[in-house]
Amino acid sequence: METFIIEDVTKSFQNGEVEAKILKGVNLTLTEGEITALVGPSGSGKSTILTIAAGLQKASGGQILFDGDDMTAMSQENIRKVRSSEFGFVFQSSHLVPFLTVEEQLDLMLDVAETKMDKKQQKEEISRILKLVGMDHRKDAYPPSLSGGEKQRVAIARAIIHKPKILFADEPTASLDTKRKKEVMELIHELTKSLGLTTLMVTHDDEMLPYADRVITMRDGVIV
Repeated sequence: METFIIEDVTKSFQNGEVEAKILKGVNLTLTEGEITALVGPSGSGKSTILTIAAGLQKASGGQILFDGDDMTAMSQENIRKVRSSEFGFVFQSSHLVPFLTVEEQLDLMLDVAETKMDKKQQKEEISRILKLVGMDHRKDAYPPSLSGGEKQRVAIARAIIHKPKILFADEPTASLDTKRKKEVMELIHELTKSLGLTTLMVTHDDEMLPYADRVITMRDGVIV
């Protein structure tokens, strides 16, 4: 099932009298239950297309179709609502709040997503998701006491706690050692399949590509 379509997306910046073209008409369809990996050299546009698709910056042209709705025509408020309720994010850094416990990180995400769960339901859902990512035994721990791999597991739990349809992962394993990289990618792969997520991942790491269903190469702002 196609859930996310990127149509002829362009991005450019004006630098004085010179127009810098970052994206030059990108077309890409993402499918439910699949990981699509974007690869390419630095400056190829892969992180730019991810952030545009995620509603974190505007395209200069083209359309971003999510469940049939064009996100490029939405107000900033509606884009924010889509991001908080339908999208999950995992970045190179876990971006955990240092003074919140693992459990509190997920509780905060549920509040931001404005789910209709009461506090008892939230606690039960948090427990379920932490078990799913193998972190239920660390629910009372604070980020400074977690390893790099544990932090990314918590970040993944936070990204899926509100039941998003799309998971955006920008270099999710870049700060980890080889063992932890494989553990994190195995988890992302497993959750994409079991939860029916549509996952778009940017990576420089060729060792992560076997976990992807499709590998798309970008160069100079276009798919090659």
